[in-house]
Amino acid sequence: MTDNHDKPAKDIGERARRMKAARDDPGPSPLSGIGTFGMVGWAIAVPTVGGAFLGLWLDRVAPQGFSWTIALILGGVVLGAMIAAAWIGKEGGGK
Repeated sequence: MTDNHDKPAKDIGERARRMKAARDDPGPSPLSGIGTFGMVGWAIAVPTVGGAFLGLWLDRVAPQGFSWTIALILGGVVLGAMIAAAWIGKEGGGK
C-alpha cells in the first residue's frame, strides 16, 4: 500500500524536474533564428557592397588589366562568409 502513496509524490517530483529543466534551458526560439538569418545576411552584404564601392573607385583612380570591382566584390563575399561562419560557430558552439 505504500507504493500507491509514493507514486503521486514521484510523479510530482518528476514533473517538477522536467519543468525546471525546461526553464533552465528553453532551447532555440524562432526569433533567434530570424536574428541569426539577419546577422548572416549583414555579415556578407556589408563587405560585398564595401568591396564594390572600393573597386569602382580603384577602377577610376588606378585602372589595371583586370576589374578591381569584380575582384573586390569576390573578396567581400569571401570575407563576409568567413565572418558569418565565425559568428555562427561562436553562437552555435555553446550548445
